[in-house]
Amino acid sequence: MDLPYTRILLATEHTEFDAGAERVAFELARHCGAPLAGVLPLVTNAEYEVVAPELAAQAEAQAFARLGQVRAAAAAAGVALELRVRQGEDAAREIVAEAERGAADLIVARRRGRQGFLARLRVGEMVTRVATDAPCDVLLVPRAARMWSRRVLVAVDASPAAERVAETAARIAARCALPLTVATVTAHDGAAERGAAEAVVDRAVAAAARCGATAERRVAAGRAAEAIAALATELGADLVVVGRSDPARSGPRRRLGATAHGVTGLASCPVLIVGT
Repeated sequence: MDLPYTRILLATEHTEFDAGAERVAFELARHCGAPLAGVLPLVTNAEYEVVAPELAAQAEAQAFARLGQVRAAAAAAGVALELRVRQGEDAAREIVAEAERGAADLIVARRRGRQGFLARLRVGEMVTRVATDAPCDVLLVPRAARMWSRRVLVAVDASPAAERVAETAARIAARCALPLTVATVTAHDGAAERGAAEAVVDRAVAAAARCGATAERRVAAGRAAEAIAALATELGADLVVVGRSDPARSGPRRRLGATAHGVTGLASCPVLIVGT
């Protein structure tokens, strides 16, 4: 069983916060035996270049220096990396545009950046927008994380997209020869709610089986994000897979659901957000 990704895009600014994303992207590309593309966004605008041309030139020089450093790190890891700098007024927009240009099926990015007035946020504003607007799945990685090697935990709900989420997790677990746990969370632990939750898990387990993975079943009660993060810790899972949208949020525009956002912020391991 192959991994579900063949065109991986690493989004990095090569800061200390990007270390985990770079490390996991290199390991994933090496594991897949596939080349890796990369984008380093450089925020700039015409007004800034006119008002402070020296600072703009300095920022550009620094970006291209980081470009060389990332290429050197990839070469040291034994990975072929095609890396580009994209300049624009919005870093998230440039990352998404590069993913669209290269028809990426996975973006690997950091979980959050440097602290500032948004320090209270567990997930950075830029990467939240990337996860929301990306045309593909997104893997968000804490800076201390490594590629998974112990267990995959997939969280599913009653939405039609749950089957694809389960299948994606199953393909990863089967390819990496890792145990898989399928879980769902119910707000209250009543008999009727638990029965409905178990039916959701059963459907996801059946989807996983079609992809060659045998899955354990878990039903938890409480707030979804907190329960899934706690379960990941309990099970020793080092990859959590979730869907992008919550079932109650619908409409033509992509949205990052509260569960995906919350799990990403709480988990100490990489979180794969499957586009739905």
